[in-house]
Amino acid sequence: MGRITFFEERNFQGRSYECLSDCSDISSYLSMCQSCRVENGCFMVYERPNFLGNQYFMRKGDYADSMSLMGMRDCIKSCRAIPMQRGQFRMKIFERENFRGQSHELQEDCDNIMDHFHMNDCMSCQVMDGHWLLFEHPQFRGRMMYVRPGEYRSFREMGLSSMRLMSMRRILDI
Repeated sequence: MGRITFFEERNFQGRSYECLSDCSDISSYLSMCQSCRVENGCFMVYERPNFLGNQYFMRKGDYADSMSLMGMRDCIKSCRAIPMQRGQFRMKIFERENFRGQSHELQEDCDNIMDHFHMNDCMSCQVMDGHWLLFEHPQFRGRMMYVRPGEYRSFREMGLSSMRLMSMRRILDI
């Protein structure tokens, strides 16, 4: 089970809130969150309540100044615990929304969909197994999006209209 502690101020100062699972609105517990410590497990943190806005992946470690580390305009407002996958990973990516266009199934990380599949974009996906991070740029760089088993018909409708997804990585228990 994961454990993350949020602090109101940078450098683990001020009031704190310990979280063991998803939290859709950290402002219910803290007036702001500018640093955190992941004691175990992995989490996605979001700059807006209800798991919206820019996302950042956090694994075990200290994040003394989460705003500058993540390039967030605001402080952390929500978080989602990521369960670790012990079995296989499978995801099908589609070039267009609503599972249309060219498609490819992934079971391993893909550092560049253009190089590997000659796809210019990924606009929807179906995650059959495992938890994945989708990245804006090749080589797992740029803004990211967390996906878990389920269907994602339109990344644009999820608020990612200005973001192209060009690489994918499995979230492994490391």
